Amino acid sequence: MTTDTAVLGSASLLPRHFAVLLLASVATLFAGNHVAARLAFDEGTGLLLAVLVRSAVALSVLVALFFLQRKRFSFPAGAGRWQLLAGLMVAIQSLCLYAAVARIPVVVALLLMNTFPIQLALLTWALGGPRPTLRAALIMAAILVGLMVVLDIPAWLATPEALGPGWLPGIGFGLGAAAAFSVALWTTEHHLGEVGSTLRSLLTMLTVLVLMIVAGVLQLVPGGMALPASGTGWGALAALALLYSVAFSVLFISVPRLEMARNAPVMNVEPVASLLLGYLVLGQILSGTQLVGGAIVLGGIVALSLSPR
Repeated sequence: MTTDTAVLGSASLLPRHFAVLLLASVATLFAGNHVAARLAFDEGTGLLLAVLVRSAVALSVLVALFFLQRKRFSFPAGAGRWQLLAGLMVAIQSLCLYAAVARIPVVVALLLMNTFPIQLALLTWALGGPRPTLRAALIMAAILVGLMVVLDIPAWLATPEALGPGWLPGIGFGLGAAAAFSVALWTTEHHLGEVGSTLRSLLTMLTVLVLMIVAGVLQLVPGGMALPASGTGWGALAALALLYSVAFSVLFISVPRLEMARNAPVMNVEPVASLLLGYLVLGQILSGTQLVGGAIVLGGIVALSLSPR
């Protein structure tokens, strides 16, 4: 997700049980957005169109927040190129994640996307930051083992045609989404800290929207601007934009009162919610072995997010 979770004020904290419930609800809305995206793609909706519509609605929300909060357009000198890089990475992340969702089960795509803490830790280390601790390295290894179980690598190697032609590119797009998001997070943390959170999110979403329009005009993605072929597709397109924007708005407005440092791991319920919604709406289901692997991945992600470093 691209939502900035920086503390915006000194508002009183919500009771923890309510904060946890709110975060779980937001995660479920985000999962619903991805399930709606898969349904829209199945009905012929173009990839660029889906990201463009979602970005346009989210940008409208951010503009309204910017003016309601009476923010000032204060942008530090030299931050422009880093803001552009962050926006580019979020655009790539959005495209890659939706491309993965279009090819493989939603829960698998989200589990691949949730490898971004590993990629961010390694990127930070490669660029001169602290080396991952032994505990973090062991947790990362466990997550990778869990992913191999979820992806059912032995079965795929034995009979790749059984999983369909979309699996391999789907895996690549999922990991690519995580890589792009980790670069966006690193850029934000190291070069955009002085940019106000509302303004930073607004400019990031604006960059995504402009890039999608340019890509559509230049036809960089074949069929990327294709309209839904049915009423179901139109409904799914509207749903993905609405679900994302509602989740984004609720999270953005509530962050100062949610004690995110303590409660952020609750957001990892998103793949669990996508598993349930994917089964109910799309009929997607994982095997028992894959569910065990998913549990390992989620457990590792939560443990990694609770690490002191």
